[in-house]
Amino acid sequence: QVRLAESGGGLVQAGGSLRLSCSASASGKIFSINDMGWYRQAPGKQRELVATISFGGSTNYAGAVKGRFTISRDNVKDTVYLQMNNLEPEDTAVYYCNAAVRETIVVATYRDYWGQGTQVTVSS
Repeated sequence: QVRLAESGGGLVQAGGSLRLSCSASASGKIFSINDMGWYRQAPGKQRELVATISFGGSTNYAGAVKGRFTISRDNVKDTVYLQMNNLEPEDTAVYYCNAAVRETIVVATYRDYWGQGTQVTVSS
């Protein structure tokens, strides 16, 4: 079973910065991770995409965060990061990590996994 562990959330004032991290782990060495990404869900709203990154480093951002957030990954550490700058109160949400993982060479396909979520609160 693959586990995604997030860290780095917290309370920050508008204009501030936070860096989220998410590390994938399993009982053994993970065979392969394809796309990784961050999603967020604000109270009363649906979960929405924030940013994704492919194994090769191609990135995709939601329009609301483009130019302020940067997604990156370390393929050796099976970890994805989200650097969030110039935060706005509208960025307040629970942020979830997502990864498409092929746990072992025996498993033929990639499966989606989610982290437990980390709260980001931006005060005005």
